[in-house]
Amino acid sequence: MLIGIVGKPSSGKTTFLNAACLTNYKTASYPFTTIEPQPGTSYVRVKCVCKEFNVQDNPRNSICINGTRFVQIKLLDVAGLVPDAWKGRGLGNKFLDDLRQADALIHIVDASGSLDADGKEVPPGTWDPIEDVKFLEREITMWMLNIVKRDWREITTRVKTERLNFAKLMEKRLSGLSINKFHILDAAAKANLNVNEVWAWDEEDLYKFVDNLRRLSKPMLIVANKIDKEIAQKNYEKMKTILKDYIIVPTSALSEYVLRTLNDKGVIRYIPGDNDFEILKKDAIDQKTLKTLELIKEKILNKYGSTGVQDSLDIAVFKLLKYIAVFPVEDANRLTDHEGNVLPDVFLVPEGTTARDLAYKIHTTLGDTFLYAIDVRTKSRLGEEYKLKHRDVIKIVATGGRK
Repeated sequence: MLIGIVGKPSSGKTTFLNAACLTNYKTASYPFTTIEPQPGTSYVRVKCVCKEFNVQDNPRNSICINGTRFVQIKLLDVAGLVPDAWKGRGLGNKFLDDLRQADALIHIVDASGSLDADGKEVPPGTWDPIEDVKFLEREITMWMLNIVKRDWREITTRVKTERLNFAKLMEKRLSGLSINKFHILDAAAKANLNVNEVWAWDEEDLYKFVDNLRRLSKPMLIVANKIDKEIAQKNYEKMKTILKDYIIVPTSALSEYVLRTLNDKGVIRYIPGDNDFEILKKDAIDQKTLKTLELIKEKILNKYGSTGVQDSLDIAVFKLLKYIAVFPVEDANRLTDHEGNVLPDVFLVPEGTTARDLAYKIHTTLGDTFLYAIDVRTKSRLGEEYKLKHRDVIKIVATGGRK
């Protein structure tokens, strides 16, 4: 799974990545500080099952803090996008190509309205952040449209003359964009287009198809960044009213970075996504930092319940992408793997994943020799087509091995 961090220059994309991953990529108040794509590893939160089963777990692929599992995900911050990027303006084509493998997008918007279309500073409140959402939507749609058009005549001709399956042909053409046949069929349906007569589609039809394809294959979350500023709070309320098709998260990426950095130094105790923190070493904090912490608590945590960074990641994975978390074990009684680790792993899988799918994810041999699965809570036997539920604890039984 890969989450792309997108937005126009200077909107706070790199600060968001640094906050989410505790990286130290360069940030600045001028456009195109980021040129090369910047990867990072972060985490999403899952309520662990350890307390339910009253056990002390030994995580291998995740971290458990006070009954909350933090499960790894991959992020990618790409160069800032400007109007007409799809035509190659700015770093447009490079930016867009970097997004090919992204499963979902987190759009960082400067909610204070302090940046113009190109990411250059303007007086706060003089730019409408809603325009940023509209232009970025169009840029990605136009980029995808150009890709679709490259072989459009050949594909439609083959569908018409050879009676080939349109969805399968397009899936093969767009596989590099992490687009599958289900995205393609759903996009056509939402645009009220007949996939059996694609040669009859006009330019407007094709644009509607691709625009829906973008929404389905690259779902987008809006981060209303710099929410600590008063004008940003007003713009956030406006964005919620007008951009009703989006989930919008009020966020202060800089506040999250401050909290995580101080926690990493042992100065405060802060768990990502919490609505409070505890100062552990007051003598190690200067007055300026102490004042910053007071403002973060007053203007961000007390008002919005979090800085928004962790919430954004959780929403992107569990709401936009509709993933669930599953805990596989080898010993259903002790909840261990073959080495005795208690609840060692948690896997993030799409809704609809079956018991056999999980077996394959653990090991190919388990999938090939799958017999059945066991619901550890109820001890009931589950068939290969059983669709996993969020926080299921599952044992796989197979002739070639067990998990």
